[in-house]
Amino acid sequence: MSDKSFKPFKFFKEFKFSNSQIKIKTKRFVLVVFLIIFLSSAFGFLAGTLASGYFYWKIKYFLTKLDINIPERLEVVSNVPSYSPQTSQEEAVIKVVEETSPAVVNIVITKDVPVIEEYYTSPFGDFFGEGFGFQIPQYRQKGTEKKEIGGGSGFIVSEDGMVLTNKHVVLDEEAEYTVFTSEGKKFPAKVLAKDPFQDLAIIKIEGEEISFPTVKLGNSDSLRIGQTVVAIGNALGEFRNTVSVGVISGLGRSITASGGNFVETIEDVIQTDAAINSGNSGGPLLNLKGEVIGVNTATVLEAQNIGFTIPINKAKRDIEQVKKDGKITYAFIGIYYTLITSEIKEKYNLPVDYGAWIGRGSDGEPSERATFANSAAEKAGIKRDDIILEFDGRKITQENSLAKIILDYKPGDEVNLKILRENQEKNIKIILGENKG
Repeated sequence: MSDKSFKPFKFFKEFKFSNSQIKIKTKRFVLVVFLIIFLSSAFGFLAGTLASGYFYWKIKYFLTKLDINIPERLEVVSNVPSYSPQTSQEEAVIKVVEETSPAVVNIVITKDVPVIEEYYTSPFGDFFGEGFGFQIPQYRQKGTEKKEIGGGSGFIVSEDGMVLTNKHVVLDEEAEYTVFTSEGKKFPAKVLAKDPFQDLAIIKIEGEEISFPTVKLGNSDSLRIGQTVVAIGNALGEFRNTVSVGVISGLGRSITASGGNFVETIEDVIQTDAAINSGNSGGPLLNLKGEVIGVNTATVLEAQNIGFTIPINKAKRDIEQVKKDGKITYAFIGIYYTLITSEIKEKYNLPVDYGAWIGRGSDGEPSERATFANSAAEKAGIKRDDIILEFDGRKITQENSLAKIILDYKPGDEVNLKILRENQEKNIKIILGENKG
């Protein structure tokens, strides 16, 4: 056999030797790669740190030259501070909303309504049988179900849960009322009293005896046109504690509000351009001190941003009366009259252009009666064509109407009326009666 012949044992030894060399080389290769990665990372980290430090101090030096301060330590994104108001007015609005919202509630109206079922009958069933193809739809009641039929807003005026709202929100005597707080808590409520002349009502939260957050009541007699106001309410009966901001657009307005079976003329209301949407009724209008200065009541559907609010000073008397007597009453004279204007003075040749003309309609024509039967006016001897010039020393004018003046008095109060009768002035004492609406 030649030297080139196959020697298995020699091949096996050489193979084993080569394999061990490969293993050794592999280990060295891994070690070298590891060292390269480690050293690259270390030098990279060091270089990055040095570079960032260098550029940080360079930027800081540049900003310092420009008189701009930067923090010594940058905060991470998760520690970014909360939004900071940009103006004092914005800050005031945010504060008003945060402080008042817990006392603003959503009033939901539910009622048992009939369930109407549709079915089909054949008008010719008696002749051709029920299988005849021609059928017409018929409707019948199939029981009742409790259903949400409306909603509004209100705000808590006493810690025991008295809520001021609009009368038209709680008009339905057969409905049930539920109050939802800003936290989503749910309470049943009952109607305590409705104002017979203003669109105001007071309801009471029932259930748990807890202390509720309340609003602060302001002074609506000191308002000025252009003053910033904030409205909060349950817009569209769906979006709780919706906030709108505007100004007082007008004062001393008179409106006739209507909706459903509700129609009422309301005098001396506040006009605002703060959006008052459907469902905002009964919510508060606030000044930037966080005080309630009005109760949102109506909006002009054909216009944009013309809303009306009942001054809070009118509501204060209702709140106090309900707390004291459990009802709302008004002082009552018991007369039919019209306020004298310059036009009425000229038309009827009257000696004065102010006062309340007894026994006359709005156009100056005689009314059917001059006084109410058994009223304070009838008992005091007031007659048709008397003109009441002053009510307890207060002159009666278009701007200071008798209806407005009498709101400051209570049933049982004794007042002095200055009367013009047959061109002679005389004073009459009268004890005011009670008007329950």
